Amino acid sequence: MVEEKQINEGRIVAVCSAKGGIGKTLLSVNLAVALNKKNLNTTILDGNFQFGDVSLAMDLQPSFTIKDVMEEMSENEIDKESIRHYMTTHSSGVDVLATPERPEYAELVTNDRLIKVMELFKNQYDYVVIDTGVGIHDQTLEIIERADDILIVTNLEMTALKNTKLLLGTFDQLGIRHKVRLIVNRFNMDSLIKAEDITEMLDEQPISYIPNNFKLASQSLNLGIPFVISQGHSDLSKAIFKMTEQLTSDQTKKSTKKKKRPKRWLGMSKGADGV
Repeated sequence: MVEEKQINEGRIVAVCSAKGGIGKTLLSVNLAVALNKKNLNTTILDGNFQFGDVSLAMDLQPSFTIKDVMEEMSENEIDKESIRHYMTTHSSGVDVLATPERPEYAELVTNDRLIKVMELFKNQYDYVVIDTGVGIHDQTLEIIERADDILIVTNLEMTALKNTKLLLGTFDQLGIRHKVRLIVNRFNMDSLIKAEDITEMLDEQPISYIPNNFKLASQSLNLGIPFVISQGHSDLSKAIFKMTEQLTSDQTKKSTKKKKRPKRWLGMSKGADGV
């Protein structure tokens, strides 16, 4: 019975980056919608608790946010039924738990309650996509250590690659690099660095490549319509669908063994964002 329960649990996909402005949120949103299109019950948690943009990218005006969940948990026990009251459902069918409306409310999101929310989601969704904050923070560490898959988004800019290499090294120290898939966004952009150099530069596989279509990406973000819905046959959408297929087909091959965080990280995680 224990093995059956583990198989039926949902999977947490943490989407991370070591630099802002490289398409992490847009990728998270479109990945969640693409997973839902495969008849996989999917939710997305905006894990950037100060300046998250998931609601903007999906053109949502949520009535409740994770702030309300935290306040409820401070007074009452919450379960997988009651937490649904705080979710906002997108027209695609993806459920969204939005970031607080003001950055100072991020302080209400405590690690123990965040972990409880993730556990509740795992028990009611097939996939839980979490768009994390940029870099390494205390709460980001809690998320990635409990994630089944970690997607690190980068591009061909030197600053992004430098910080991504540092982030990969940190994940190696934490014993979680085996859960990583590298996502190279705008891989065919004009750059002195070529996409085929990335494997050697970062010593990382597997890698998924997202093409450069800045016009469509910008339009999707500004209108709040995921491009896998509005432009399902575009090169961007095809890349997301391919990545989704790889992610779901790999789930039986990946190890979900949890490893302890080295103690020296416990006191230095806050504010070390790698940017």
